[in-house]
Parts: sequence; C-alpha cells; structure tokens
Amino acid sequence: MTTLRELTHHTDQLLDIGRFQDYCPNGLQVEGRSGVQLLVSGVTASLGLIDAAIDAGADAILVHHGYFWKGEDPRITGMKRQRLQRLLGSDISLLAYHLPLDAHAELGNNAQLARVLGLQSAGTFGADEGLQLGHYGSVERAMSGESLAQHIERCLGRAPQHIPAAGKSIRTVGWCTGAAQSYIEAAVAQGLDAFISGEISEPTVHIARECGIHYFAAGHHATERFGVQALGEYLATTFGLRHHFIDIDNPV
Repeated sequence: MTTLRELTHHTDQLLDIGRFQDYCPNGLQVEGRSGVQLLVSGVTASLGLIDAAIDAGADAILVHHGYFWKGEDPRITGMKRQRLQRLLGSDISLLAYHLPLDAHAELGNNAQLARVLGLQSAGTFGADEGLQLGHYGSVERAMSGESLAQHIERCLGRAPQHIPAAGKSIRTVGWCTGAAQSYIEAAVAQGLDAFISGEISEPTVHIARECGIHYFAAGHHATERFGVQALGEYLATTFGLRHHFIDIDNPV
C-alpha cells in the first residue's frame, strides 16, 4: 500500500503540472482515504465510473476529465452533488490530469494515440495555453483517406467522421486528441496531408475542403482512452498497486 500523499506528489511531479495554465485544477481534486491499494482509471469522472469504482473496491480514481472547470456553476447541486456525495460517502479519492496528461511525451494521450495508430512523431505544433500539443509525423507508405479511415476504425473500434481532400494521398499526418479541431489551421500551416482529432465543428468542414487537408474526427472519448491507462499502469508498477481501467462507453 502507498499513501495518497505519495501517489499524488509523484504524479504531480511526473506530469509537471506547475507549467500548465489549465481549465481545471490538476492533481488531487477530492480527498478520500489516506492509503491506496486499488487504483481505478477512466476517461471521465462520471457517476457511472464512480459507481463502477465503488463496486470494484477502489481506493482512488484517476481520470483525464475531472471537476471544477473554469466558468462552471460553483454550487454543489444536482449532478455535481450526486457525484461528490458518492465519492465522499465511499471515502474514494479523485485525481484528475487534463492538459498535463495530453502533453506527456511517453504516457500522454497524444503519445499513446500515436502508439495505438502506429504513427511516428516527428515533432509538435500548435498552441494551446502556450503549449504545442499537436504532434505530426508520417505513415509508413502513402495511403488514401479511405484507407486511413479504415485503419483508425480498426484501431479505435469506432468509425471516424472523414472530411476528404479529394484526390489527395496521405503521407504526413498530424494529430491532437480530444476537442482539438481548432488545430486544423495549424496543421494546414505545417503542410500536412491529414489531421486527426476527436471532435468536429461546423467550420472544420469548410477549412478541410478549402485548404485541401483530410480531417478525421475519431471521437473525443475514443482518442483519449489510452493516456490514463498508460499512467495508471505506470503508477501501479511504480508503487506496487493494483490498477483497473474501466471504460464507460461514450459515442462522442
């Protein structure tokens, strides 16, 4: 067993949370029992994940999307009350890492998506709170947009929404997980053939068509399942914990 304090301190240092100007607090968000033996990880701290973690006997929950986002209603009512009541009533801690988990060079969402898709990162690009979170690289051999869409579906278990660049083959690819569709213009400026993210907005379609870049909206949840799993496994190995990833299905 390790202490919650040791686990939190180590993870905060590992992900270097102090250098991020984020939209939510990173690290320990809800304090539970002092000792941790079983760590449950998941993408979002939903009520479904909390209940599943309680059933599993978890001491702490590790997520990418936690609570207390900038601009949200600070009152503890409704859905927020239910979630916090369940955590506090079960004495389970909640640790959440947003941009720091996106950015980590080995355990991060972007690094892990590249691993899952078999992409080699050649560098980073873009700007989000002063950070370059987008990655770019190349595929092993030139392929069509349809072929890359099929490859993404095989790897993620979800068909991406593909906005094609008519007649353009793909050699260079950029990616940034989650809601990073706004990075598409930076991908165009980088001279990439294709860009993969989680979500898509109305302007994204027109930018992709008019700038001649393939765009793949592969799912916010689908693209961000892997960083938290990698971090959970790392912490389990480092501290001798048991770790269990619970995937609460989300089609978005």
